[in-house]
Amino acid sequence: MLKNEYIQDIENEMEELKQWGLYKKEYPIVSSQSSTIKVDVNGKIKTMLNFCANNYLDLANDKRLIEMGKKTLDTYWFGTASVRFICGTTDLNKQFEKDIAKFLTFEDAISFASCYQANNWLFEALLGKEDAVISANLNHASLIQGIRLCKAQKFRYQFNDMEDLENKLKEADSSGAKKKMIVTDGVFSMDGDIADLNSICDLADKYECMVMVDDCHATWFVWENGRGTAELCGVEWRIDIISSTIGKALGWASGGFIVSKKQVVEKLRNQHKWYLFSNNLIPAIASISSEVVHILSSSKDLRTRLENNTKKFRSEMEEAWFTIRESIHPVVAVMFGDAQLSSSISREMIEEEGIYVKDFSFPVVPKNEARIRVQISAAHEEDHIDRIVESFIKVGEKYNVI
Repeated sequence: MLKNEYIQDIENEMEELKQWGLYKKEYPIVSSQSSTIKVDVNGKIKTMLNFCANNYLDLANDKRLIEMGKKTLDTYWFGTASVRFICGTTDLNKQFEKDIAKFLTFEDAISFASCYQANNWLFEALLGKEDAVISANLNHASLIQGIRLCKAQKFRYQFNDMEDLENKLKEADSSGAKKKMIVTDGVFSMDGDIADLNSICDLADKYECMVMVDDCHATWFVWENGRGTAELCGVEWRIDIISSTIGKALGWASGGFIVSKKQVVEKLRNQHKWYLFSNNLIPAIASISSEVVHILSSSKDLRTRLENNTKKFRSEMEEAWFTIRESIHPVVAVMFGDAQLSSSISREMIEEEGIYVKDFSFPVVPKNEARIRVQISAAHEEDHIDRIVESFIKVGEKYNVI
Protein backbone atom coordinates (compact mmCIF):
# COMPACT_ATOMS: atom_id res chain seq x y z
CA MET A 1 0.00 0.00 0.00
CA LEU A 2 1.34 3.44 -0.93
CA LYS A 3 2.19 5.62 2.03
CA ASN A 4 0.55 9.03 2.45
CA GLU A 5 3.96 10.74 2.46
CA TYR A 6 4.74 9.33 -0.97
CA ILE A 7 1.39 10.48 -2.37
CA GLN A 8 2.00 13.94 -0.90
CA ASP A 9 5.43 14.06 -2.52
CA ILE A 10 3.85 13.30 -5.92
CA GLU A 11 1.22 16.00 -5.41
CA ASN A 12 3.92 18.54 -4.54
CA GLU A 13 5.96 17.54 -7.57
CA MET A 14 2.97 17.92 -9.93
CA GLU A 15 2.14 21.31 -8.44
CA GLU A 16 5.72 22.43 -9.00
CA LEU A 17 5.52 21.33 -12.65
CA LYS A 18 2.39 23.44 -13.07
CA GLN A 19 4.08 26.48 -11.54
CA TRP A 20 7.04 26.16 -13.94
CA GLY A 21 4.82 25.59 -16.98
CA LEU A 22 6.10 22.03 -17.40
CA TYR A 23 2.90 20.15 -16.59
CA LYS A 24 1.59 18.14 -19.55
CA LYS A 25 -2.16 18.78 -19.66
CA GLU A 26 -4.27 16.48 -21.80
CA TYR A 27 -7.39 17.48 -23.73
CA PRO A 28 -9.59 14.48 -24.68
CA ILE A 29 -10.50 14.40 -28.38
CA VAL A 30 -14.04 13.11 -28.94
CA SER A 31 -14.03 12.84 -32.73
CA SER A 32 -11.98 11.36 -35.56
CA GLN A 33 -8.78 13.02 -36.73
CA SER A 34 -9.01 15.60 -39.50
CA SER A 35 -8.55 19.32 -40.06
CA THR A 36 -11.30 19.96 -37.49
CA ILE A 37 -11.85 17.99 -34.32
CA LYS A 38 -14.07 18.05 -31.26
CA VAL A 39 -12.18 18.52 -28.00
CA ASP A 40 -13.23 18.32 -24.37
CA VAL A 41 -11.94 21.61 -22.94
CA ASN A 42 -12.48 21.64 -19.19
CA GLY A 43 -15.74 19.71 -19.51
CA LYS A 44 -17.02 21.63 -22.54
CA ILE A 45 -17.00 20.10 -26.04
CA LYS A 46 -15.53 22.53 -28.57
CA THR A 47 -15.00 22.21 -32.32
CA MET A 48 -11.60 23.54 -33.32
CA LEU A 49 -8.98 23.50 -36.04
CA ASN A 50 -6.47 20.71 -35.56
CA PHE A 51 -2.81 21.62 -35.99
CA CYS A 52 -1.41 18.97 -33.68
CA ALA A 53 -1.60 15.66 -35.55
CA ASN A 54 0.72 13.30 -37.36
CA ASN A 55 -2.08 12.87 -39.89
CA TYR A 56 0.08 14.50 -42.59
CA LEU A 57 -1.79 13.06 -45.58
CA ASP A 58 -5.37 13.27 -44.22
CA LEU A 59 -5.80 9.49 -44.30
CA ALA A 60 -6.84 8.92 -40.68
CA ASN A 61 -10.55 8.99 -41.48
CA ASP A 62 -10.53 8.25 -45.21
CA LYS A 63 -13.91 6.58 -45.86
CA ARG A 64 -12.54 4.24 -48.54
CA LEU A 65 -9.96 2.86 -46.15
CA ILE A 66 -12.42 2.64 -43.24
CA GLU A 67 -14.77 0.48 -45.34
CA MET A 68 -11.87 -1.71 -46.43
CA GLY A 69 -10.82 -2.15 -42.79
CA LYS A 70 -14.37 -3.17 -41.82
CA LYS A 71 -14.50 -5.82 -44.55
CA THR A 72 -11.13 -7.20 -43.46
CA LEU A 73 -12.33 -7.39 -39.86
CA ASP A 74 -15.35 -9.39 -40.99
CA THR A 75 -13.04 -11.99 -42.55
CA TYR A 76 -9.92 -12.01 -40.38
CA TRP A 77 -11.10 -10.35 -37.15
CA PHE A 78 -8.04 -9.42 -35.05
CA GLY A 79 -5.67 -12.02 -36.43
CA THR A 80 -4.04 -15.06 -34.85
CA ALA A 81 -4.04 -13.75 -31.25
CA SER A 82 -0.39 -14.70 -30.89
CA VAL A 83 3.09 -14.12 -32.22
CA ARG A 84 3.61 -14.97 -35.85
CA PHE A 85 6.17 -17.77 -35.70
CA ILE A 86 4.07 -19.80 -33.23
CA CYS A 87 0.45 -19.53 -34.34
CA GLY A 88 1.02 -18.36 -37.85
CA THR A 89 0.80 -15.13 -39.72
CA THR A 90 -1.73 -13.98 -42.30
CA ASP A 91 -1.30 -13.48 -46.01
CA LEU A 92 -2.23 -9.81 -45.49
CA ASN A 93 0.70 -9.24 -43.13
CA LYS A 94 3.10 -10.88 -45.57
CA GLN A 95 1.70 -8.87 -48.49
CA PHE A 96 2.12 -5.58 -46.63
CA GLU A 97 5.78 -6.39 -45.98
CA LYS A 98 6.31 -7.10 -49.67
CA ASP A 99 4.55 -3.87 -50.62
CA ILE A 100 6.46 -1.61 -48.24
CA ALA A 101 9.83 -3.15 -49.22
CA LYS A 102 9.04 -2.48 -52.88
CA PHE A 103 7.81 1.06 -52.16
CA LEU A 104 11.04 1.96 -50.34
CA THR A 105 13.19 0.02 -52.85
CA PHE A 106 14.55 -2.49 -50.33
CA GLU A 107 14.78 -6.28 -50.59
CA ASP A 108 12.60 -7.18 -47.60
CA ALA A 109 10.63 -5.83 -44.66
CA ILE A 110 9.52 -6.96 -41.20
CA SER A 111 6.54 -5.40 -39.40
CA PHE A 112 5.79 -4.71 -35.75
CA ALA A 113 2.95 -3.35 -33.63
CA SER A 114 4.85 -0.03 -33.45
CA CYS A 115 8.10 1.53 -34.59
CA TYR A 116 9.06 1.89 -30.93
CA GLN A 117 9.03 -1.90 -30.75
CA ALA A 118 10.96 -2.14 -34.01
CA ASN A 119 13.73 0.11 -32.71
CA ASN A 120 13.74 -1.28 -29.19
CA TRP A 121 15.53 -4.57 -29.90
CA LEU A 122 17.01 -3.89 -33.33
CA PHE A 123 20.53 -3.16 -32.09
CA GLU A 124 20.67 -6.07 -29.64
CA ALA A 125 19.71 -8.38 -32.49
CA LEU A 126 22.33 -7.06 -34.93
CA LEU A 127 25.31 -5.88 -32.83
CA GLY A 128 27.54 -7.59 -30.28
CA LYS A 129 29.99 -6.41 -27.64
CA GLU A 130 32.79 -6.31 -30.22
CA ASP A 131 30.82 -3.80 -32.33
CA ALA A 132 30.03 -0.08 -32.02
CA VAL A 133 26.98 2.13 -32.48
CA ILE A 134 27.41 5.86 -33.13
CA SER A 135 24.17 7.71 -32.39
CA ALA A 136 23.01 11.31 -32.97
CA ASN A 137 22.38 13.12 -29.69
CA LEU A 138 18.85 14.21 -30.66
CA ASN A 139 17.61 10.74 -31.60
CA HIS A 140 14.15 9.54 -30.64
CA ALA A 141 13.65 7.85 -27.28
CA SER A 142 13.02 4.49 -28.96
CA LEU A 143 16.48 4.57 -30.55
CA ILE A 144 18.10 5.67 -27.30
CA GLN A 145 16.38 2.89 -25.38
CA GLY A 146 17.21 0.30 -28.03
CA ILE A 147 20.88 1.28 -28.06
CA ARG A 148 21.04 1.04 -24.27
CA LEU A 149 19.79 -2.54 -24.46
CA CYS A 150 22.55 -3.71 -26.81
CA LYS A 151 26.04 -4.77 -25.74
CA ALA A 152 27.90 -2.79 -28.40
CA GLN A 153 30.22 0.10 -27.55
CA LYS A 154 28.27 3.34 -27.59
CA PHE A 155 29.33 6.71 -29.00
CA ARG A 156 27.22 9.85 -29.34
CA TYR A 157 27.77 12.69 -31.81
CA GLN A 158 26.16 16.12 -32.12
CA PHE A 159 23.35 16.16 -34.67
CA ASN A 160 24.59 17.11 -38.16
CA ASP A 161 28.08 17.89 -36.85
CA MET A 162 30.14 15.87 -39.32
CA GLU A 163 33.44 16.70 -37.65
CA ASP A 164 32.15 15.32 -34.37
CA LEU A 165 30.76 12.24 -36.13
CA GLU A 166 34.10 11.56 -37.80
CA ASN A 167 35.90 11.90 -34.48
CA LYS A 168 33.53 9.35 -32.94
CA LEU A 169 34.11 6.99 -35.86
CA LYS A 170 37.85 7.29 -35.30
CA GLU A 171 37.34 6.51 -31.60
CA ALA A 172 35.29 3.44 -32.54
CA ASP A 173 38.07 2.25 -34.83
CA SER A 174 40.69 2.87 -32.14
CA SER A 175 38.65 0.79 -29.71
CA GLY A 176 38.85 -2.15 -32.11
CA ALA A 177 35.20 -2.20 -33.12
CA LYS A 178 34.43 -4.77 -35.80
CA LYS A 179 31.03 -3.74 -37.14
CA LYS A 180 30.03 -0.07 -36.83
CA MET A 181 26.59 1.46 -37.27
CA ILE A 182 25.68 5.16 -37.52
CA VAL A 183 22.16 5.78 -36.20
CA THR A 184 20.08 8.90 -36.80
CA ASP A 185 16.54 10.15 -37.12
CA GLY A 186 15.81 11.25 -40.68
CA VAL A 187 13.66 14.10 -39.37
CA PHE A 188 13.84 15.24 -35.76
CA SER A 189 10.21 15.52 -34.77
CA MET A 190 10.53 18.40 -32.30
CA ASP A 191 12.16 20.76 -34.81
CA GLY A 192 11.53 19.48 -38.32
CA ASP A 193 15.33 19.41 -38.78
CA ILE A 194 16.53 17.01 -41.48
CA ALA A 195 19.64 14.87 -41.12
CA ASP A 196 22.50 15.45 -43.57
CA LEU A 197 22.36 11.89 -44.88
CA ASN A 198 24.62 12.62 -47.82
CA SER A 199 27.55 13.59 -45.59
CA ILE A 200 26.74 10.77 -43.17
CA CYS A 201 26.88 8.23 -46.00
CA ASP A 202 30.20 9.68 -47.20
CA LEU A 203 31.67 9.12 -43.74
CA ALA A 204 30.12 5.66 -43.58
CA ASP A 205 31.86 4.76 -46.82
CA LYS A 206 35.14 6.16 -45.58
CA TYR A 207 35.04 4.26 -42.28
CA GLU A 208 33.25 1.17 -43.62
CA CYS A 209 30.17 1.22 -41.42
CA MET A 210 26.42 0.76 -41.73
CA VAL A 211 23.83 3.55 -41.69
CA MET A 212 20.48 3.14 -39.93
CA VAL A 213 17.75 5.80 -40.21
CA ASP A 214 14.50 6.17 -38.26
CA ASP A 215 12.27 7.90 -40.81
CA CYS A 216 8.94 8.02 -38.96
CA HIS A 217 8.34 11.70 -39.75
CA ALA A 218 9.24 11.40 -43.43
CA THR A 219 8.09 8.09 -44.92
CA TRP A 220 5.10 8.38 -47.26
CA PHE A 221 5.13 12.16 -47.68
CA VAL A 222 8.65 13.63 -47.89
CA TRP A 223 9.96 14.33 -51.36
CA GLU A 224 8.73 13.49 -54.82
CA ASN A 225 7.81 9.83 -54.36
CA GLY A 226 7.27 9.83 -50.61
CA ARG A 227 10.30 7.69 -49.88
CA GLY A 228 11.52 9.96 -47.11
CA THR A 229 14.82 11.57 -46.23
CA ALA A 230 16.89 9.04 -48.17
CA GLU A 231 15.13 10.13 -51.36
CA LEU A 232 15.33 13.81 -50.36
CA CYS A 233 19.10 13.55 -49.85
CA GLY A 234 19.68 11.35 -52.89
CA VAL A 235 21.07 8.41 -50.92
CA GLU A 236 18.36 5.77 -51.36
CA TRP A 237 20.86 3.10 -52.34
CA ARG A 238 23.35 3.97 -49.58
CA ILE A 239 21.18 3.45 -46.47
CA ASP A 240 21.41 -0.03 -44.96
CA ILE A 241 18.42 -0.06 -42.61
CA ILE A 242 15.33 2.12 -42.30
CA SER A 243 12.73 1.88 -39.56
CA SER A 244 9.47 3.75 -39.84
CA THR A 245 5.80 3.80 -38.96
CA ILE A 246 2.34 3.44 -40.37
CA GLY A 247 0.96 5.15 -37.28
CA LYS A 248 1.65 8.73 -38.42
CA ALA A 249 1.26 9.79 -42.06
CA LEU A 250 -1.05 6.87 -42.82
CA GLY A 251 -3.20 7.81 -39.85
CA TRP A 252 -3.43 4.41 -38.17
CA ALA A 253 -3.38 3.80 -34.45
CA SER A 254 -0.34 1.52 -34.56
CA GLY A 255 2.20 -0.21 -36.74
CA GLY A 256 5.90 -0.03 -37.56
CA PHE A 257 8.41 -1.78 -39.77
CA ILE A 258 12.07 -2.21 -40.69
CA VAL A 259 13.35 -2.54 -44.26
CA SER A 260 16.78 -3.82 -45.22
CA LYS A 261 18.50 -6.59 -47.15
CA LYS A 262 16.73 -9.95 -46.99
CA GLN A 263 19.51 -11.48 -44.86
CA VAL A 264 19.14 -8.75 -42.22
CA VAL A 265 15.36 -9.17 -42.13
CA GLU A 266 15.76 -12.94 -41.82
CA LYS A 267 18.05 -12.44 -38.82
CA LEU A 268 15.53 -10.08 -37.22
CA ARG A 269 12.70 -12.58 -37.68
CA ASN A 270 14.75 -15.08 -35.70
CA GLN A 271 16.41 -12.85 -33.09
CA HIS A 272 14.37 -9.65 -32.61
CA LYS A 273 12.66 -10.22 -29.24
CA TRP A 274 9.73 -7.86 -29.83
CA TYR A 275 8.95 -9.81 -33.01
CA LEU A 276 9.36 -13.17 -31.28
CA PHE A 277 7.37 -12.40 -28.14
CA SER A 278 4.70 -9.86 -29.17
CA ASN A 279 1.58 -9.95 -31.28
CA ASN A 280 1.92 -8.24 -34.64
CA LEU A 281 -0.28 -5.89 -36.65
CA ILE A 282 -3.91 -6.84 -36.88
CA PRO A 283 -4.70 -7.93 -40.46
CA ALA A 284 -7.03 -4.96 -41.07
CA ILE A 285 -4.17 -2.50 -40.54
CA ALA A 286 -1.88 -4.54 -42.79
CA SER A 287 -4.54 -4.70 -45.50
CA ILE A 288 -5.40 -1.00 -45.62
CA SER A 289 -1.70 -0.09 -45.38
CA SER A 290 -1.04 -2.10 -48.53
CA GLU A 291 -3.89 -0.25 -50.21
CA VAL A 292 -2.39 3.11 -49.23
CA VAL A 293 0.97 2.05 -50.66
CA HIS A 294 -0.77 1.55 -53.98
CA ILE A 295 -2.62 4.88 -53.71
CA LEU A 296 0.54 6.83 -52.90
CA SER A 297 2.48 5.04 -55.63
CA SER A 298 -0.02 6.14 -58.27
CA SER A 299 -0.74 9.75 -57.21
CA LYS A 300 1.22 12.67 -55.79
CA ASP A 301 -1.82 14.85 -55.10
CA LEU A 302 -1.79 14.50 -51.31
CA ARG A 303 1.95 15.15 -51.08
CA THR A 304 1.62 18.22 -53.30
CA ARG A 305 -1.21 19.60 -51.19
CA LEU A 306 0.80 19.05 -48.01
CA GLU A 307 3.85 20.75 -49.52
CA ASN A 308 1.83 23.81 -50.58
CA ASN A 309 0.17 24.13 -47.17
CA THR A 310 3.56 23.89 -45.46
CA LYS A 311 5.10 26.59 -47.63
CA LYS A 312 2.12 28.90 -47.02
CA PHE A 313 2.23 28.53 -43.23
CA ARG A 314 5.99 28.91 -42.96
CA SER A 315 5.98 32.00 -45.19
CA GLU A 316 3.13 33.74 -43.35
CA MET A 317 4.63 33.04 -39.91
CA GLU A 318 7.98 34.46 -40.99
CA GLU A 319 6.23 37.56 -42.38
CA ALA A 320 4.56 37.97 -38.97
CA TRP A 321 8.05 37.97 -37.35
CA PHE A 322 7.69 34.74 -35.40
CA THR A 323 10.85 32.72 -34.80
CA ILE A 324 10.51 29.32 -36.46
CA ARG A 325 13.04 26.59 -37.09
CA GLU A 326 14.15 26.67 -40.72
CA SER A 327 13.13 23.57 -42.67
CA ILE A 328 10.90 22.35 -45.50
CA HIS A 329 9.10 19.92 -43.22
CA PRO A 330 5.41 20.18 -42.15
CA VAL A 331 6.54 20.04 -38.51
CA VAL A 332 7.01 23.72 -37.72
CA ALA A 333 8.59 24.63 -34.37
CA VAL A 334 7.44 28.09 -33.28
CA MET A 335 10.08 29.06 -30.72
CA PHE A 336 9.31 30.89 -27.48
CA GLY A 337 12.15 29.73 -25.20
CA ASP A 338 10.42 30.15 -21.86
CA ALA A 339 8.31 27.15 -20.79
CA GLN A 340 5.67 29.17 -18.95
CA LEU A 341 5.25 31.52 -21.90
CA SER A 342 4.95 28.66 -24.36
CA SER A 343 2.44 26.88 -22.12
CA SER A 344 0.32 30.01 -21.71
CA ILE A 345 0.22 30.69 -25.45
CA SER A 346 -0.69 27.07 -26.22
CA ARG A 347 -3.46 27.09 -23.63
CA GLU A 348 -4.90 30.34 -24.99
CA MET A 349 -4.74 29.09 -28.58
CA ILE A 350 -6.76 26.03 -27.54
CA GLU A 351 -9.19 27.45 -25.01
CA GLU A 352 -9.79 30.92 -26.49
CA GLU A 353 -8.90 30.75 -30.19
CA GLY A 354 -10.16 27.26 -31.01
CA ILE A 355 -6.79 26.21 -32.47
CA TYR A 356 -5.50 22.85 -31.21
CA VAL A 357 -1.70 23.17 -30.85
CA LYS A 358 0.50 21.90 -28.02
CA ASP A 359 3.60 23.30 -26.37
CA PHE A 360 6.76 21.30 -25.77
CA SER A 361 9.21 22.01 -22.97
CA PHE A 362 11.84 20.27 -20.88
CA PRO A 363 12.44 17.31 -20.66
CA VAL A 364 10.87 16.70 -24.10
CA VAL A 365 13.13 19.44 -25.54
CA PRO A 366 16.22 21.11 -24.01
CA LYS A 367 15.77 23.73 -21.30
CA ASN A 368 15.08 27.26 -22.55
CA GLU A 369 14.01 25.89 -25.95
CA ALA A 370 10.27 25.64 -25.31
CA ARG A 371 8.15 25.85 -28.41
CA ILE A 372 4.75 25.19 -29.89
CA ARG A 373 4.99 22.48 -32.51
CA VAL A 374 2.58 23.10 -35.38
CA GLN A 375 1.89 20.20 -37.72
CA ILE A 376 0.55 20.92 -41.16
CA SER A 377 -1.66 18.42 -43.01
CA ALA A 378 -3.01 17.87 -46.49
CA ALA A 379 -6.40 18.14 -44.77
CA HIS A 380 -6.00 21.89 -44.19
CA GLU A 381 -7.64 24.45 -46.44
CA GLU A 382 -6.04 27.84 -47.20
CA ASP A 383 -8.44 29.61 -44.83
CA HIS A 384 -7.37 27.23 -42.05
CA ILE A 385 -3.78 28.39 -42.51
CA ASP A 386 -4.89 32.02 -42.51
CA ARG A 387 -6.85 31.52 -39.32
CA ILE A 388 -4.06 29.91 -37.31
CA VAL A 389 -1.63 32.66 -38.36
CA GLU A 390 -4.15 35.33 -37.36
CA SER A 391 -4.61 33.65 -33.98
CA PHE A 392 -0.86 33.40 -33.42
CA ILE A 393 -0.53 37.12 -34.21
CA LYS A 394 -3.37 38.01 -31.84
CA VAL A 395 -2.01 35.94 -28.94
CA GLY A 396 1.61 36.83 -29.77
CA GLU A 397 0.85 40.54 -29.52
CA LYS A 398 -0.91 39.97 -26.20
CA TYR A 399 2.21 38.29 -24.78
CA ASN A 400 4.62 40.75 -26.47
CA VAL A 401 6.48 38.12 -28.49
CA ILE A 402 6.12 39.93 -31.83
